[in-house]
Amino acid sequence: MPRAPRSRIEVDAASLLPFPPHGASRLPWVDVVNYNLELRDGRRYVGDRASKRAFFAHLDHWRGIAREHGGDPFGDTASDAIGRKVLVEQWQQGSPEAATTIELAVDAFAADLAEVVQRYLRKAWKGVRTIVVGGGFRRGALGERVIAQARLRLAEAGVEVDLVPIRDDPDEAGLLGSAYLLPEWVMASCGAFLAIDIGGTNVRCGIVRVRAAKSGRLGRPEVVQAKRWRHDDDHPHREDLVAEIVDMLGALATGKKARALGLAPFVGVGCPGRIRPDGGIDRGTQNLPGDWFHLRFHLPDKLRTGLPTIAGRDSVVMLHNDAVVQGLSQLHWLRDEDQWGVLTIGTGLGNARFARRA
Repeated sequence: MPRAPRSRIEVDAASLLPFPPHGASRLPWVDVVNYNLELRDGRRYVGDRASKRAFFAHLDHWRGIAREHGGDPFGDTASDAIGRKVLVEQWQQGSPEAATTIELAVDAFAADLAEVVQRYLRKAWKGVRTIVVGGGFRRGALGERVIAQARLRLAEAGVEVDLVPIRDDPDEAGLLGSAYLLPEWVMASCGAFLAIDIGGTNVRCGIVRVRAAKSGRLGRPEVVQAKRWRHDDDHPHREDLVAEIVDMLGALATGKKARALGLAPFVGVGCPGRIRPDGGIDRGTQNLPGDWFHLRFHLPDKLRTGLPTIAGRDSVVMLHNDAVVQGLSQLHWLRDEDQWGVLTIGTGLGNARFARRA
């Protein structure tokens, strides 16, 4: 007979401790006003216009026109298989045809990003004056060019918002933000913890070191060791993906770095989707393999039971939306901001809005 779904009390060690619930709107350092918004433009989600897929669609469009008028500078290679490094090289040092094709795609994508920002500001982000752009697409010259162009388009339209690249490396921001999921007294009592950033293309796991600043408050976290798996290349099933994450975490937890730092029995997880207080996922995981919002699938519990004990204890696993976690990483940099938003451009477009408490 199938086992009944776990109750919220049974489901995770976190429910027994004085920590925020999974996907909490009120965190120890800041309030999450909203996240994982699914604004629509007719039958289409607004965010689809500012995803990595949307950029490649623009590139395909201009490659098609080039093909009709002299030849596609990239030949038969699919746009999403060209690779960021090659795109940047061709944009900066390639033939005029290749550079122009990429530049036109950048221009079109920047215009779409600016329009998406305006929709968020009108619908759910009124009063936000700073928007941080993270995600894998932000990394490197192309991403920064898109953000700069979108910022100027917003200024031209009279929209008063500062659109800026995320300050930390996007690969690290999705790990660093987990430091702010826990109360200050918890972070002050440990040297480091494990963090996971689950994306539609990659999974990253790392050890995050935390240190108290001179003021006695939490200092800037630091990723001291990390592992990455580009799971999109392997097309794993959901259970295979989770099993590999457990293996990556286990290798980190039993390594020399972890022993030297005094690893705490805590794992912070950033994952796409709308996170329920019990650690289940309601929706928004369409870019991940398999069914992640089934009632019988509970990611925090699978991670906790798969991991070795740390400091003689089972780990507390805390799950939140990946865009929320990336946005939390900016707490160190946005000390003077009362509120801000984050957009993460990756396989899809993540979003979150924050308000700092007095």
